[in-house]
Amino acid sequence: MRDLYNMSVKTFCMNTVDAQEIENFAKDSTKWWDANGPFKPLHRLNPVRLSYFKEQICGHFDRDVDGFKSYEELSILDIGCGGGLVCEPMARLGATVTGLDADNNAIETAIDHAAQGGLKIEYQNKSTSDLLKDTKGQQYDVVLALEIIEHVADLDLFVKEVTALCKPNGLIIFSTLNRTPQSYALGIIAAEYVLRWVPYGTHNWKKFVKPSELARMVRHNGATPKDVRGMVFKPLKKRFALSKNDTAVNYFMSVNAQA
Repeated sequence: MRDLYNMSVKTFCMNTVDAQEIENFAKDSTKWWDANGPFKPLHRLNPVRLSYFKEQICGHFDRDVDGFKSYEELSILDIGCGGGLVCEPMARLGATVTGLDADNNAIETAIDHAAQGGLKIEYQNKSTSDLLKDTKGQQYDVVLALEIIEHVADLDLFVKEVTALCKPNGLIIFSTLNRTPQSYALGIIAAEYVLRWVPYGTHNWKKFVKPSELARMVRHNGATPKDVRGMVFKPLKKRFALSKNDTAVNYFMSVNAQA
C-alpha cells in the first residue's frame, strides 16, 4: 500500500497536485466516514453545502428541487472527492457520479464505503490533468471542486482544467476559503489550534483565494460566475449556514460553463 502511495505522489507532482498536501491528508484517509474524526468539520457542513448544490443544480437544469431523483441523467464529477461524502448523496439523487482524488488511500476508502451502501460510483485515483489526458475530451454536466483549490500546486492551471472538464452550458461549483484576516483567525488559529477541528498544518493562509481572484480566473477561461454565497458558522446553534453577504471565511462560487 505504501509503495503504491509513493508511486502516486511521484506521478502527481507533474501536474496540479501538491505532493505534500496529499501526504498530509493520506494519513487520515481511512477515517473519512468517522463523523467525530479528523474530517468532522466536513460532516458538519455537508448538509449546508448539499442544500446549496441542489438549489444551484436544479435551478440551472430546471429540475424539481424537492424530487427524489432530481439529478437523474446528469453526469457529475467531484474533484478531490476524498472518501465520497458528496459523491454518495449525489448518486442517491440519480446522478451518474465520478469521484476523483489524488490520494489513493481516500479512493480505496470511498470505493469500500460505496460498496457497503450498494451505490454505483466511479472512483478514480487521478489528477484533473490525468483525467483530461486519459478521457480525451470527456466532459460532465456538473463539476464540483470543493475545499480543494487552496491545496493545489498550480491554481491557474487547475481552474483551466476544471472548466475544460465541464460541458458547454454546464455548471461548475467551487467552494474554498477567502484570504482575509477573518479566515486566518477562524480558518487557521481557531480551527487548527483552539477548537482543533482539523490537524495542525491543514491550511496555508497564503494559498487561500479571494472571490475576485477566482472570478477573474474563471472568466479568463471563458466561463461566467453566476452566484457567490458565504458559509458561516453559528456558534450558538453549533451549525453552519449560508450567507448572502458574509464571504469573509468560507464561500461558494457557482459558475456557468462556456457555451
